[in-house]
Amino acid sequence: MNPSSKSRRAAGVLIGIAPLVLGMALATPSAATPPSDGPEVAANQPVSAQASASRDVISSDNIEQVAHLPKQAPFDTVDAVGTDIAFQGDHAFVGNYDGFVVYDIKHPKKPRIVSQVLCPGGQGDVSISGDLLFVSTDYPRSNDTCTSEATDSADPNGWEGMKVFDVSDPAKPRYVSSIPTACGSHTHTLVPDKAGESVYLYISSYGPSEKFPKCQPPHDKISIVEVPLADPANPVLVDAPVLFPDGGNPGTPTVSQTSGCHDITVFPEKDLAAGACMGDGVLFDISDRTAPRVINQVRDDENFAFWHSATFNNDGSKVVFTDELGGGAAATCNAETGPQRGANGVYDIVGSGADAKLEFRSYYKIPRHQADTENCVAHNGSLIPVEGRDIMVQAWYQGGVSVWDFTDSDNPHEIGFFDRTTFDEGSLQLAGSWSAYYYNGYIYSSGIQEGLDVLDIRDHRTNPAKKVRFEEFNPQTQPVYGRR
Repeated sequence: MNPSSKSRRAAGVLIGIAPLVLGMALATPSAATPPSDGPEVAANQPVSAQASASRDVISSDNIEQVAHLPKQAPFDTVDAVGTDIAFQGDHAFVGNYDGFVVYDIKHPKKPRIVSQVLCPGGQGDVSISGDLLFVSTDYPRSNDTCTSEATDSADPNGWEGMKVFDVSDPAKPRYVSSIPTACGSHTHTLVPDKAGESVYLYISSYGPSEKFPKCQPPHDKISIVEVPLADPANPVLVDAPVLFPDGGNPGTPTVSQTSGCHDITVFPEKDLAAGACMGDGVLFDISDRTAPRVINQVRDDENFAFWHSATFNNDGSKVVFTDELGGGAAATCNAETGPQRGANGVYDIVGSGADAKLEFRSYYKIPRHQADTENCVAHNGSLIPVEGRDIMVQAWYQGGVSVWDFTDSDNPHEIGFFDRTTFDEGSLQLAGSWSAYYYNGYIYSSGIQEGLDVLDIRDHRTNPAKKVRFEEFNPQTQPVYGRR
């Protein structure tokens, strides 16, 4: 998600307990005051989040929806936006603008909610390592507690940054610590250290202004936080390296100016990272985890508006960058926008070490036009672990979920899809799949309004992936599988 300005992160009191953990066997509709610091949507009477469950499902013959679990109170309002997913064992940890939800997915066809933590703060990007869950806060709060109130970025006492929870008992998450970071934490990426004693968090944020005491321009940097595994109560900001000392992309009327990064994906096996940094696509050397070094930088001022996220292939020889044209809140999967804007860019990595370069090969965009009342653009996805092929599953908001093959970098093509009919036929509302990831045999989709969907793809091209198992999976910390 790409809010255009932090200045709108203001106003309102959020009701909560610090942190309020809710066991969810059964639930009734929430009477709580909905949060007021969510993403902007059309100013009209929205369809309820629960109403989304009645929408028709459309899919290719090789994809079946095997489970659907709608959002439950108090996360069942349209402003309680479902976001990213991290996986561990039999659990999926799903972020939300109001906190996070823990699902038991031991039986993928019968997922259940084991706990919900009400801890508002926007974005709610999540990652997990052992017993620790890391959660991003990107909307200014009056303090770092889960009972904080909304404030705005001009407040010198406002708080944004990272929170750390102990989820050793998934039914009873426990708030451990926090650390503030400049401009908050829009997203973060977990980077394991080589000694196995700490994890590092590469924290991406943007949107500086001279009016924001804790988010000053030019902000051409990321924050690096170290969390000692033996002492998670004491995270440390180890550095905030400037990535663009000469300034990033200056921007145009149709291209975002670079003032930080939106998201970073790391490939520890090769000590590489790929940064989607607003107006720039970046390749990093991360052999020194505390000093990521830019080795190549690319732009596409013709077709890319906002470099949003990145995914490597399994041997680290390609990167797929996404363009979040319209910030995720616009209808861009239509004939008027065309097939090259709001799409993915497929890049080969040519050369090695300090000489490695990103070379553009092709665009990929879903081949189905969506209605003008459906927000739709390339968003979060992951590889489907098929040895010898490059196959990805990806969220497209109200464009649904797409499975596509980019083994031939010049000729990517879709091999399956899952979609729903329009959330609100009368107006453009924020809805659809935020993140879609493959984990241990199934596709899991986090819906902005829809809750959790579990999909089963059965296709000769993807069936080998069903044999691949991970104990822990953070999509932006890419593992490798099979022989390389």
